[in-house]
Amino acid sequence: MNQQLQTPKGFRDFLPRQARARQFVVTKVKEIFERFGFVPLETPTIEYASILMGKYGEEADKLVFQFKDRGDRELALRYDQTVPTARVLAQYQNELPKYFRRYQIQNVFRAEKPQKGRYREFTQCDIDIFGSTNPLADAEVIACTYFAYKNVGYPTVQIKINDRQILFATLELFATSDISVFSLIQSIDKLDKIGAQEVIDELVRKGVSTAQATAALETIGSAKPTENLQDIIKKSIQLGVPSDAIIFTSSLARGLDYYTGMIFEVIVPEYTTGSLGGGGRYDNLINQLGGVNIPAVGIAFGFDRMVEAAELLNLIPTTSASSILVTVFDEVTAQNALTTAKILRENNIATELYPNLDPLEKQLKYADKKGIPFVVIIGPEEANSNKVTLKNLKTKEQKKISVEKLCTLLA
Repeated sequence: MNQQLQTPKGFRDFLPRQARARQFVVTKVKEIFERFGFVPLETPTIEYASILMGKYGEEADKLVFQFKDRGDRELALRYDQTVPTARVLAQYQNELPKYFRRYQIQNVFRAEKPQKGRYREFTQCDIDIFGSTNPLADAEVIACTYFAYKNVGYPTVQIKINDRQILFATLELFATSDISVFSLIQSIDKLDKIGAQEVIDELVRKGVSTAQATAALETIGSAKPTENLQDIIKKSIQLGVPSDAIIFTSSLARGLDYYTGMIFEVIVPEYTTGSLGGGGRYDNLINQLGGVNIPAVGIAFGFDRMVEAAELLNLIPTTSASSILVTVFDEVTAQNALTTAKILRENNIATELYPNLDPLEKQLKYADKKGIPFVVIIGPEEANSNKVTLKNLKTKEQKKISVEKLCTLLA
């Protein structure tokens, strides 16, 4: 295939079936976001590089797409939505409410090796609450997250939860001038993906002895939840999250440097590719960006993986966007078809008008292939009697009715 007719590696087109699946997931999560009082926010695709760099950690910084514009300004593509939102909060602090809670659904870009479930351009779907350090805010984010995933229809939703303070307290003992606590955390974060031995090997390569690396994993494995984390879990359960859906996981690390307290990931056990989202508390990032002390807690939903999981688990409706196809019998009855389509749409019925004078059999096959459940046929007989023939393509039943009754039937 001509290279000019392909997307760049790690970037994708979404044909109608795929786009509809994505819209389905967006609609389901938005319903819960709005129910929990979150409001929408959008930021530019491009930020000044200085806004993004140095906020994610040395390894993650390497994945930021950077470039210069014609004015020789250093720019970068949005790596996530948390840092740009922090910039918004610092920039518009006098225009936003004190306890600002927002959701944001936009594409982000990462210069990493594409693989199953991981792309260079993908959609993130975030919620955050700003301005509060109270465990109530953490619990609200966790509850909203749980019910958003359940609203999509996943059979099992698990929240793995930990406290960054546990990791700081545990790993500080093993940090040196050559290897920071944050570098240790980034290795620990890979535990579920590569296993304990591989994590130990990586720590050894970073300069930790085998005995120390082993001891670090054992110490983390025996850690207990902090009092603050217990309070967050209790409040999340009071908000309706089932107690067995929240799993304290002392080895959960979350690789990004800006987390300061509670951290969590979302797991759907029936989907084995990886977590479907993750987040936590990050109280210092906005101050780091704009010199304004605004604590925050939130989550980035792994939107593309959510869609992939929903498709794998057959959660996406297979029905067509249109409830009915109005066929066009011939030039003489075309006006009746146009009028019928207009009336159906005025009654909020999703209606597709066949756009050509093809044989009726071909039009019926077209509707069947698209999954449209009903077709309207208006031949000379129907036109003369001011009625239409409604055909159910699934049952093959058909009957002549008025357009008014048709609207009532399909409403």
